[in-house]
Amino acid sequence: MADFAARRTMMVDTQVRPNDVTKFPIIDAMLSVPREEFVPAPQREAAYVGGNTEIGGGRVMLEARTLAKMLDALDLQAGELVLDIGCGYGYSAAVIARMVEAVVAVEEDATLVQQAESRLADAGADNVAVIEGTLAEGAAKHGPYDAITIEGAAETVPQPILDQLKEGGRIACLFMENGLGLCRIGHKSDGRVTWRFAFNASAPVLPGFATERVFTL
Repeated sequence: MADFAARRTMMVDTQVRPNDVTKFPIIDAMLSVPREEFVPAPQREAAYVGGNTEIGGGRVMLEARTLAKMLDALDLQAGELVLDIGCGYGYSAAVIARMVEAVVAVEEDATLVQQAESRLADAGADNVAVIEGTLAEGAAKHGPYDAITIEGAAETVPQPILDQLKEGGRIACLFMENGLGLCRIGHKSDGRVTWRFAFNASAPVLPGFATERVFTL
């Protein structure tokens, strides 16, 4: 029987803390949420290895370091409402749910929605609503949101997502540019989102978040 609790502690001590993530709510959430319960069964043994975890269909669960640094840069507060786009099996939503008032998690694959709902329920994350819908459209009817997290990379962030961010709100996104991945944090002011660099990290680009290519003859 694998000692997942020990692996969880090791993950926090070797992947999270050394990357300057020291906020107690993030450390506590990552020590509390069983990451191995939010991956496909064949990936359980690899749940705490550094690096993104494959969840099928070209999608990944972001590595612990990336998620922790995104949440650290967003500086989430206890009373906030967060939109989590591309929640996969629900791990990111479960972690965020321990830090904020409520999470709306969006997934466009019906099977993943069912998996996320069941695993979040088992983890006692009763302040998460999993919504089935197109990732690039977000979940406007439940917003606007204090913060938005995107669990995958983008070449461009669709406007409907930015529109769902409250004035003064923050959004974290990994941008893939020429094969390099950069996490940026966006702040909304006067209706516009201004981005600043946070750290380097990469992931596959989510469906609907690629730049449309225009071919000319």
